[in-house]
Amino acid sequence: MADSLRRLVSAESCRLLQEKLENWYRDYEINTCDQNLNRCCEIIEMNSVIQGQLFTILNETSREGGHYAGVETIKTRLLPWLGTCFSCATSGGLFESGLSFIQDSVEKERQLRQLATSQTFQLQELQEELTSTRIELDHVQQDLKDSRAREEDSLRKLDHWNDYEQQIQMLRDEISILDAQKSVLQSRLVRSRSPSPRRSRSPSPLPLRSCSPGRARRTNASRHACLVARFGDIYANERLDAETLLRTYVTDKEMAQRIIYTAAVESFQAAKMAYRQFKMRVRKTLSLGHTGLESLEDTVLDYIVRHEDLYDVQASVNEVIRSMNMNPKISFPPEVDFIVISSLIRELCRVAFSMQTLTPPLDIAFGMDGELFSETKYHRSLDSDFTAALVAYHVWPALMENDVVIVKGEAVTKRGALWSHRSRSRSRSRSRSVSPLLSHLSRSRSPSPLRSGSPRL
Repeated sequence: MADSLRRLVSAESCRLLQEKLENWYRDYEINTCDQNLNRCCEIIEMNSVIQGQLFTILNETSREGGHYAGVETIKTRLLPWLGTCFSCATSGGLFESGLSFIQDSVEKERQLRQLATSQTFQLQELQEELTSTRIELDHVQQDLKDSRAREEDSLRKLDHWNDYEQQIQMLRDEISILDAQKSVLQSRLVRSRSPSPRRSRSPSPLPLRSCSPGRARRTNASRHACLVARFGDIYANERLDAETLLRTYVTDKEMAQRIIYTAAVESFQAAKMAYRQFKMRVRKTLSLGHTGLESLEDTVLDYIVRHEDLYDVQASVNEVIRSMNMNPKISFPPEVDFIVISSLIRELCRVAFSMQTLTPPLDIAFGMDGELFSETKYHRSLDSDFTAALVAYHVWPALMENDVVIVKGEAVTKRGALWSHRSRSRSRSRSRSVSPLLSHLSRSRSPSPLRSGSPRL
């Protein structure tokens, strides 16, 4: 023990510790935080070395006194001090735990601030993009409004131009008819004044006619496009309306679709017949005074195109209903007449009549129950058997131009369509009397092509 104590005294550790404490106290105010912490740690290290040496001396001294020597001193002095040290150590651990918790909280708060800053920056970018997108959308909407306004102005000007052109053509027609009348009257006047056949006759003046192509040829392409589109509109709209109306009287969907298909076929037949008769009357009337470079056929076609309103569509509607009443393939309640779908028939007749004025004319394809299904002519209905090769019945006819399909029709395919068609034809009988209203309307004749104020020749 004396050697250990001598070494501790000779090492002058306590004196050095005192000097360091005095130096630290003197320089504490001028030192930085890191310098003060380093001084404190250095003093703690020196103090721990001195404490270690003192515990060594305490251990040696207690062994020299025996088993029971110094027990009372240790109990009254060392153990209370050690308890105080343990409590300080415990409080130091709690302080360290609190410090680590504070550091974690500060770190999390810093991360949250960074996250909020980044989100705020992203939100600002999104707001800027949204603002720029709204500005672009406003520009696009303004451009659309401007283009629509320009288009409306153009359409309005085009309508005015078409009105002017139509008025000019009507005036030219009236002049041509008056010239033809004048020529005929002059020839009759010359024949009435002539005393004998040997007297020379002066030729009647010929009306001057323009050699420019007729209106029918100039507007053929545009009329063709409009009529094809109108045919598609009737299929998409008027046909469905008529089918819905028929289903209130006929519960069988197939029979309602058969009635509409038959109405379409009969409408084209009646319209074509009416067009041929109308054309014959126009040719007979205009041939009396026709002169010039333009052919008679072109003149007749131009007249029909400009005066399609003279077509007696009601007569064709009556003819279609009369034919449907005598058709054995379709049935209808006796108390109801096919006149309920007269609006559909009227539109079909008008379109079919106008299609005959095209070059070449348009017509519908011939269809027959039990025929082989053609992908080029028809679409299959949704309730069809897509594996069947035969047509059970037709829903809508295909539109043809020179035997080429330009608009597909619709048909229903089912297996055994040919046998079911034969059995249905044997079992179905139809005998309907024509209503008095239709009988009365059927006697109305088509008006003259030169009515509505046009002079007769």
